[in-house]
Amino acid sequence: MDGKLVIFSAPSGAGKTTIVHHLLSKIPSLEFSISATTREPRGDEVAGKDYYFISKEEFLHRIAKKQFVEFEEVYSGTFYGTLREEIERIWTNGKVVIFDIDVEGGLHLKRKYGAQALAIFVQPPSLEVLKQRLSGRGTDSPQKLQERFDKAEKELNYAPRFDIILKNDDLKVACRQAEELVSNFLTR
Repeated sequence: MDGKLVIFSAPSGAGKTTIVHHLLSKIPSLEFSISATTREPRGDEVAGKDYYFISKEEFLHRIAKKQFVEFEEVYSGTFYGTLREEIERIWTNGKVVIFDIDVEGGLHLKRKYGAQALAIFVQPPSLEVLKQRLSGRGTDSPQKLQERFDKAEKELNYAPRFDIILKNDDLKVACRQAEELVSNFLTR
């Protein structure tokens, strides 16, 4: 069964997760695609709800068995990916898959699924605002923060490759616009 996919990508700290959670609360036909990762859980993240936390060895084994539709070593030694069975599970339930995914993963999914997918890039007001948001989280070491800043600078250049660039200057406005964009995509 082939269904639709809605892809939200952005540099870390741009607001994509908040927007995706908003959409999940407003559009009942959406179901969140849970990514697999080799990193440790942060804060109050729950295994099987926020991510499938698996070992690097298990991740590499699943890559070899071609169980991922996309995967990437996002940060040195830390892998993220989308399991094929996750998309199939959601489609089997008659739902639309929604992703909160890194920029390269989002572009890979768009290339793979074409018109079945709506790819939205969430753009922060500026790189400085993004840095403030990431620093304000208090979840990363200074070294990890610098890694995120460097990656964010590169990722902002990918925005034009997405179907839509959604500016997140005001979160309430961005959530409303996202709702409209996704609703329009689902009804065509």
